[in-house]
Amino acid sequence: MRPSPDLGGISLSERIEVFIKRLPGNEDIALPQKMSELASGFDLYAAVSEPLDLGPGERALIPTGFALAMPAGLEAQIRPRSGLAFKHGITSLNTPGTIDADYRGEVKVLLINHGKETFTINRNERIAQMVFQTVPLITLTEVSELDETERGAGGFGHTGTK
Repeated sequence: MRPSPDLGGISLSERIEVFIKRLPGNEDIALPQKMSELASGFDLYAAVSEPLDLGPGERALIPTGFALAMPAGLEAQIRPRSGLAFKHGITSLNTPGTIDADYRGEVKVLLINHGKETFTINRNERIAQMVFQTVPLITLTEVSELDETERGAGGFGHTGTK
C-alpha cells in the first residue's frame, strides 16, 4: 500500500501526485482523463452495471468505479459536463460536489435530469468532470465585532437592481 501523498509546500507549478485505485469489477471503465491538452477537468465515466433510465425530475447517485488518495491541501470538485447539461438537461445536483483529501471511498456523481425526456446513462459513458483545487489552511477566530464595510449586511440582490 502506498502512503498518501503530501503537498508539503510544493509550488503550484509542480506536478501534484494523486493516487487512483480502480475498484474491482470496473476493469472496463475508463479512468478519469482530460479530453484536451489544456482542459482543467478530467472526464468521469459511469460504472453502472446496466443502463439506468433517469426520468425528468429524477436524480441518481452514479458510481465511477474508482477511489482517490489526494494530498492534504487538495480537493476534487465534481462538476457537470456542459454538453449533457445543454443537450439533455443533465447536471450535477450538488455542484460542485466536493471530494475531501481524507475520503477513500468510491467517487460517485449525483446527477439530476432537468430535461423533458428520460435520459439513459450507459456503462462507460462520460457523465461529469473532476477538477482539482488547492484548499488553503484556514483558522476561524471568534471576535465580538467585525470591521465595517460599505456593503455591510446587504444580502441577496443588494448590490444590483437586476
